[in-house]
Amino acid sequence: METQTQPESTMQAQPQAEHQWLHQLVGEWTYEAEVKMEAEQPNETSTGAETVRSLGGLWVLAEGQGEMPGCGPVTTLMTLGYDPRKQRYVGTWVGSIMTELWQYDGELNADQTVLTLNSEGPSMAGDGTMAQYQDVLEFKSPDHRVMTSHILKDNGQWYHFMTANYHRKS
Repeated sequence: METQTQPESTMQAQPQAEHQWLHQLVGEWTYEAEVKMEAEQPNETSTGAETVRSLGGLWVLAEGQGEMPGCGPVTTLMTLGYDPRKQRYVGTWVGSIMTELWQYDGELNADQTVLTLNSEGPSMAGDGTMAQYQDVLEFKSPDHRVMTSHILKDNGQWYHFMTANYHRKS
């Protein structure tokens, strides 16, 4: 009886350099965040931890636990990957405090040190409208990264409302 070989699956993706960039995130992290929802409000701080793992070398999954100012304890899950067809970074974010599924679309800067992720989500005004957001991830060193969050205001300017410093535990 002759054995026939099966063709390789076209669904079997191989990690590319863009996927490898994301794997800098893999590990155990702690974070301290400063949040300023409106310019006239004082800064609020929070702390937490995040575990980031690889999924098949193509995705990273980041599960966070901590406090969110004004909301109390929160669990979050971020997925990040790279879509070679779109030539864009893609992902999602969900949190235990809301029902919105945030979808990311982003790109690396020319130096490959900053990943800017664009998303749309509920406006901070709480009036049911949607707004444009950016989460910006930057590696300061292999064990220190910063994420800043911004919202596009009605005047067309980006408002920086959150900075989180992540430090690798392991």
